[in-house]
Amino acid sequence: MISKKFAQLLFLIFMSFGLSIIMSGVITAINTGLENNYFDRWFKSWTFAFPIALISAMMLSPIIRPLVDRIASKD
Repeated sequence: MISKKFAQLLFLIFMSFGLSIIMSGVITAINTGLENNYFDRWFKSWTFAFPIALISAMMLSPIIRPLVDRIASKD
C-alpha cells in the first residue's frame, strides 16, 4: 500500500491520465477522423497531452483547492 502522504499526487496523476486519454482521443477523432491509423495518431497526441495535463494540474492545484474550500459548504 502507498503512503497517504502521496494521495494528492496519485490523484493528480490518475486524473491527468484519464482526462488526457479522453480529450486527446476525442480531439484527434474530430480533427482527423477515426480511419487511417487513428490509434497511432491518438497515441502520438496523448504522449504530448499527458505530461502537459499533469504539469498543469500540479501547478493549478494549489490555487484551485483554496478557492474550492472557500466556495464549498463546511457541513
